[in-house]
Amino acid sequence: MVRADRKTAVFTVDAVKTYTKDKFPDDKVYGETGQPELRLLTCGGRFDGKAGYSANVVVFAHLTSLKKTV
Repeated sequence: MVRADRKTAVFTVDAVKTYTKDKFPDDKVYGETGQPELRLLTCGGRFDGKAGYSANVVVFAHLTSLKKTV
């Protein structure tokens, strides 16, 4: 991702976790971390035509470096 300062933010994936809807850890996913981090959320688990997906897949990543864009 190229930032406003024309540097590229490089993130490293720490974990990929699947959480059922009833055990989704709001604080862990949306809470403060004290450092630049990234969360990618998508649907996961079984699909039910009426209820949708049974879970969410969350990718946890942290900022590794900033590189100058040429």
